[in-house]
This record gives sequence, structure tokens and C-alpha cells, in this order.
Amino acid sequence: MIEKCYRQIFFHAMSSDRDLSLESQFKSGSITVRDFIRGLLLSERFYNGYIACNSNDRIVEQVVGRVLGRPVYGADEKRSWSIVIAEQGFPAFADSILNSPEYYERFGNDEIPEQVNRILPGRSQGDLPIYQRLPRYGESWRERLIRDGLMMSIDAFNKIGRPMTVARLIYEKPEGRLLKFWILLLIVGGAGSVSLVLLIFRQMFTI
Repeated sequence: MIEKCYRQIFFHAMSSDRDLSLESQFKSGSITVRDFIRGLLLSERFYNGYIACNSNDRIVEQVVGRVLGRPVYGADEKRSWSIVIAEQGFPAFADSILNSPEYYERFGNDEIPEQVNRILPGRSQGDLPIYQRLPRYGESWRERLIRDGLMMSIDAFNKIGRPMTVARLIYEKPEGRLLKFWILLLIVGGAGSVSLVLLIFRQMFTI
């Protein structure tokens, strides 16, 4: 059950995400599943991995999807929760979600939140999982990570997977691994040229 709670909030149960103190309280019966979920939402791990790198609107989408198990119902709901975060802080927003009649009616104190698939008229399938519809990072944050060299862009990843060919060496602007190859080639070529010149001079003056 503990692992399932981690997966619902973080989508995985890695050892680096574990809060042993929170787990101990849950195992001893001191806190409920709802309290455990609250602890994960207010953890440093969730703050660093989700809150710090997303706008209030995206935070609302992420938390509503994880905790209430559904997408946000339109721009008005997103805006109203974003105002709560801006004016009262994230803990107040998390408590409002967990204390809401919707949460209690759906999960109570002891049920683990899960996605509620909504089958709408004209659709044969329910909603996609929240982690597929809403990537962990927003576009602006991904661009920042790529700019700072902390994340690889899709184009860069695709280029790494392509084989090195003569056409790539001749026609493509060198960057990434190709740029390193060109620099190495210039260094080796330059060193070879210097060695050749020195050899010629040595031969000239020893004759």
C-alpha cells in the first residue's frame, strides 16, 4: 500500500523518494492514507520535483490529477485553485483538495487515490493516465534545463543515435559529438602538420 501511494504521487517508488518517518507513522496506525498522501505532497521531494519547476496552473493540474484522479474541469477551476496557491500557499491548496467533499466521497480516509476514467459519449476509451497527459516539467522549465545543459533535447538525442557518415561530416554544422570529433581532427591534423614541418627543417639543416 505504501508503494502504491508513492506511485500515485511520484509515479514511482524509488528509494530516494522514501520518507521513513512518514512510513513509520503509517505502519503504526498513527496516520491514515489521506495523511500519508498529504505528507508526500508537502515533502521536499515533491516541492523540488514538481512545485519549484512549474507554474501555479500546472501545479493545479498535477495535484488535481494525482489526488482527485481526474483532469481539471476547465479554466475556471484552474484559475480559482491557482489563486489559492498564490494567496495562501501550496499547503493551503493541498489541504483544500484533501478536505474537499469530492475527495472524501471518492476515497475517504483510507483509500489510495486513483484515476477516475471518464467514458464520455462518442468515446470508446477513458482519459489517458495523468503522467502521459501532463509531463513532469512544463515547456519553459524543459527549455531552461536544455539551455543549462542539464537535459538533452529531442533533436540532440536523435542526432546521437545516428551513425557517423561522410555526408554528415561534410554537410552538417558540427555540434555535440560531431563538434568534438571535428576539434579532435583539427588537433591531430595540426599536430601532424607541425611534426612534418619540423621534420623537413631537420632534414634541411642536417644535409
